[in-house]
Amino acid sequence: MTTDVHTDPHTGPHSEAHNGAPGAGPRAGGGTRGAVAAEWTKLWSVRSTWWGLAGSLLMMVLMCLILGTATVGANTDPDGTDPPGVVSASGLATGAVDMVQFVVLTLAILVITGEYATGAVRATLQWVPVRTRMLLAKGAVVAAVVFPTGVVLALAGTATAYPALGEWGRLRAADLARDAPATGLYLALVSLMILGVGAVLRSTAATLTSAFLFLMVLPLTLANSGSTVPAHVADALPSSAGRHFLSPEDAPYPAAAGLAILTAWTLAALAGGITVLRRRDA
Repeated sequence: MTTDVHTDPHTGPHSEAHNGAPGAGPRAGGGTRGAVAAEWTKLWSVRSTWWGLAGSLLMMVLMCLILGTATVGANTDPDGTDPPGVVSASGLATGAVDMVQFVVLTLAILVITGEYATGAVRATLQWVPVRTRMLLAKGAVVAAVVFPTGVVLALAGTATAYPALGEWGRLRAADLARDAPATGLYLALVSLMILGVGAVLRSTAATLTSAFLFLMVLPLTLANSGSTVPAHVADALPSSAGRHFLSPEDAPYPAAAGLAILTAWTLAALAGGITVLRRRDA
């Protein structure tokens, strides 16, 4: 006696068979809600999550202290040629995100690459065989954690920067009301983008290196090339778009355009991750 087995082409060779077994069918693996709940539990059950969050907070405080001290020094240096003057404390905190983001991104990277490193991805795909559902569940959890983390980091950075700036700092409720959620949104989008990259590369080291090169090295190299075309290319990269979104002053396009460019990069990365997951065995 034989049993007909139907393999869903969208879930790869490890999808569940639709043969009447318990849990089989379109809601296998507990559906989207079950997938999100599982990812939430896994995220908070590892110590790296707690260390990453604590590390990002410490990094933000240190960076804001350094930037605040540097601003005061530049304003009080008698030989200074271009003193920055009075600056926004919350704006200084958003500027610190350029470095702090890599600590936060490590969390998003490990959500996917950590499972490949330990082999736990096989169990994950057994319980959530639909690749799209699995990656989007991870993305939902990452966004739900990173967005409020970004808000808290912006608030902590502002609270650190303002006293460090002294008379050279200003604190406005309107600035903080914009900068804090904008920081959370930026970090959430970049984390989702890197999650998609991690699904493609599967390696923590390769994904983190790619993130550093793509978000830091490449934009700076193109922007400082001295040529117009590379500078325009740099402005279209996700980190530059995010920077213009966070600090729209003197930007080549409005903050809304920066957000749109960053969102497009994020969607493209997630689409790439889903495509590779559906075509590749675990």
